[in-house]
Amino acid sequence: MYKNLATALRAVCVSALFGAVSTPTAFSQPTAAAPGTGPVKAGFVYVSPITEAGWTKQHDDGRKAVEAALGKDVKTTFVENVAEGADAERVIRDLAATGHQIIFTPSFGYMEPTLKVAQDYPNVKFESITGYKTAPNVATANARYYEGRYLAGIAAGRMSKTGVAGFVAGFPIPEVLQGINAFTLGMRSVNPQATVKVVWLNVWFDPPKERDAAMALFNQDVDVIAFHTGSTAVMAAAQERGKMAVAYHSDMRRTGPDAQIVAVTHQWGGYYTERVRAVQNGTWKSANLWGGVREGMVRVGDFGSKVPVAVQREVLAAQKAIGAGKLQPFRAGKAAVRDNEGHEVIAAGQALADAQILQMNWLVEGVVGKLAR
Repeated sequence: MYKNLATALRAVCVSALFGAVSTPTAFSQPTAAAPGTGPVKAGFVYVSPITEAGWTKQHDDGRKAVEAALGKDVKTTFVENVAEGADAERVIRDLAATGHQIIFTPSFGYMEPTLKVAQDYPNVKFESITGYKTAPNVATANARYYEGRYLAGIAAGRMSKTGVAGFVAGFPIPEVLQGINAFTLGMRSVNPQATVKVVWLNVWFDPPKERDAAMALFNQDVDVIAFHTGSTAVMAAAQERGKMAVAYHSDMRRTGPDAQIVAVTHQWGGYYTERVRAVQNGTWKSANLWGGVREGMVRVGDFGSKVPVAVQREVLAAQKAIGAGKLQPFRAGKAAVRDNEGHEVIAAGQALADAQILQMNWLVEGVVGKLAR
């Protein structure tokens, strides 16, 4: 998950940021690692508490998947609710100093502390998840969350009666803008008149604030809502108000059994297992990977009971098309795609390149709202 400083992030040259991006192959079900000199000690640092669903929960599920796959060949440690900045550096340094051979730091604000500690521990491998700066012993990885957002938009467009969706968002950084825009394009692919109202929170994890934003949107004709925040508060609000919601990071049907229509989930187990195995086998190399549906890092499913089978099939067919490279959320059809100020952002028949997606700084036509500068 990214921290703020959106303006600074966009100012960085994309070729420097993501010039090394490669697309990983699909992660298969892990098998046991080859015997080594002892179990690999793998550390994980979490930006929030481990709750029943959400960003941190998905990464902890990934840690557990490593344990299940590699058994006695791995020993994992995690530290939760670690603030970005000085606290993160202290925790990461402590893990490195206590013999951990690979350390995963899944939050954008952990990037600089990770790099700083990595300089002092050149024999330890570090994985900066959502970061963009690499080093000989620091790799980065992220997922194409926007692919799942587009698919969720299809479901929302089919299910909404008002044609008005809401979106509770943390910070206006490219990752979030990609999600809002893809969600809107997905909705408008089945309902060209659909609109999406955005509320910016300028925080990632604040359940009361998330709930208040959702309630405000429900008072504005919104009958289906999506969010890019770290808790289940928006889903709980939808359940309370009898509205519909798209779960993010995790399946949230326990929180919103009647509200959830679909979930966009992030699958880290395969990637984490392969990277730990690479440390044990001596094949670990620094890389900058960006994987999506095709690689198994993003998945849409966990449909609610109210979603018709026909809609489920439509969404799953579109997911299959994205995985096969036949559908690209940021490809224009016969007409150009414009932003919500009327400027052309994708020419007719053209698709955005990765570099353009990664520096996205606009809101697509159909989004009601402005960037929080």
